[in-house]
Amino acid sequence: MAVSACFARTLRALSVTLRVSPQVARQLNAGSSYRSGRLPCLTPSACVHTGIIHCTNTPNITVTDEPDALYQTVDVLVKGHDRAVLDSYEFFATLAAQELGIPVRKVSEPKKKIERMTLLKSVHIFKKHRVQYEMRTHYRCIQLAHVTGSTAQAYLEYVQRNLPEGVAMEVTKTELVKIPEHILKPMWDIPPLEEQPSQ
Repeated sequence: MAVSACFARTLRALSVTLRVSPQVARQLNAGSSYRSGRLPCLTPSACVHTGIIHCTNTPNITVTDEPDALYQTVDVLVKGHDRAVLDSYEFFATLAAQELGIPVRKVSEPKKKIERMTLLKSVHIFKKHRVQYEMRTHYRCIQLAHVTGSTAQAYLEYVQRNLPEGVAMEVTKTELVKIPEHILKPMWDIPPLEEQPSQ
């Protein structure tokens, strides 16, 4: 009996928190539904049939007067020493872009960079045996097209947070901007300095 009373108090507190319909609140107070083994509907989607839905969420959208930036292309260059890791990360980044509705223009694999260093094999400086070390850097370039500033910021934050260890990222953005006022008038329409009247 103590368990059912505790359960009833919990359900009543939950109904106040979720703001469920009055019909469900009456059932909770009566205790008929949970004593019979059937739990009342506590989710707003299950209480739609009553015709009363209370929404406690306030919109988190802020409206500003300045327009959002528009990028013609956003180039994401990823580089690392392990090719398999880059293959996996390329799949992840393109899949994330597709799920967010960002058009992927091109995914390319630039030529790898190989850096070789020839050093003495021995610690003694007059030995002739040498050893050669090689560092290979693989690249992947993902080019996104026609992205707004807020979308690019959200996508890049998500992709950069999931960047694997040992992988570097370089982002290049090409922004579309309005032509400034001082460039709008062509230079050939401005009279030369000799023809302008002196002051």
